Amino acid sequence: MQKLLKFLSISASILCFMIFAAIIYADKVIPDEVFISQTQELKISNLYTFEISKLQVTKTVSTANSNNEYELEVSLLKAIPVKSSKIVVTQRRYVIPSGNLFGIRLYTDGVVIVGTDEVTTKTSTINPAKNAGLQQGDIIKAIDGKKISSNLELSQAVQYSDGKTLEFLVKRNGKTMVFDFKPALSNVDGKYKAGLWVRDSSAGVGTITYIDRENMIFAGLGHAVCDIDTGEIMPLLSGDIVSASVNGAYKGANGTTGELCGVFENKVLGTLLLNGSTGVYGKINSISNSTKEIPVAMQYEIQQGPAKIIATVEGDKPEYYDIKINKIYQNGDSSEKNMTIEITDERLIEKTGGIVQGMSGSPIIQNGMLVGAVTHVFVNNPLQGYAIFAENMISTGDYLKDIITKQAS
Repeated sequence: MQKLLKFLSISASILCFMIFAAIIYADKVIPDEVFISQTQELKISNLYTFEISKLQVTKTVSTANSNNEYELEVSLLKAIPVKSSKIVVTQRRYVIPSGNLFGIRLYTDGVVIVGTDEVTTKTSTINPAKNAGLQQGDIIKAIDGKKISSNLELSQAVQYSDGKTLEFLVKRNGKTMVFDFKPALSNVDGKYKAGLWVRDSSAGVGTITYIDRENMIFAGLGHAVCDIDTGEIMPLLSGDIVSASVNGAYKGANGTTGELCGVFENKVLGTLLLNGSTGVYGKINSISNSTKEIPVAMQYEIQQGPAKIIATVEGDKPEYYDIKINKIYQNGDSSEKNMTIEITDERLIEKTGGIVQGMSGSPIIQNGMLVGAVTHVFVNNPLQGYAIFAENMISTGDYLKDIITKQAS
């Protein structure tokens, strides 16, 4: 009898331990939020059963509406509740991957201060900008209530001020501020000076990542256009993108960033509407009917291992090149540094030495899906760099679409 009781006791302990371990395991492997596309099978270990509220108990959620949320109750052996999660059902998105090089012509909303200088007067040498409290990276939006959008407008406002104090409306770190600015009368040419170096435009080349046929929206770069001196995002007033081609490349090497030698062409491809942390976006003028759409991968569908990029590094024709996805940052803090990638294609290495400037935005394809875009190169290793999730770019594109829709209505 004692042996039986001891056996039962040991068996009960083992069973309790197994149940406890299964509960701990479920809590670790089943996330608090489960993202799944329509018609996709929900896969959970056979140890567990589950129910989805407001839906018939099933192993698919194909009857769910897009972008809806449901409660998921997971049980062990149909008896012991182990986990409550949320299912987010998303609609599968399809876009046209590009890889085409494009020229960017961007004009700023206001002028960006990139430096200050001293002005020599009859009595002394002064720095009007420093005296007023202005800093590098500030964006001058208006002077005495008049909007400023170019270097010429700023110079004229100061030159014709007759030395009176001007009211500068400035944007700094997202906040609007007002400064009293006193121009200085130059002893060199007898004109009033601001002692400011400013930038009112930017130009360069990059790569179009995708085109959304339904909304005629393009996305490119995978990161913002930033001022080369201040590192600040250039505030977009207007701009466009034009066709471009490659007539050579400076190869990347350890400690040196390479660059595509891009040439602007006359054909305007579209209008710039947004310059943000995940790239540049706008309306494309036309789309060829022969271009094919592919699905956009969700983050959890991306895998470490082989993939391809589409890039234009010769002429104006994009080509596929082999890469490897080395690491995926599912919960990273950056909006555009979500993966690390490595160039493995000897053809591309021979042409460019790896990732170079101008390749930003090159779409990354894995398992027939758009998974992301190239964004940055590692300066000390041009074969490797960062990439952004395609989902993040799609999200920004949808934000732009909503703005366009509201403006139209």
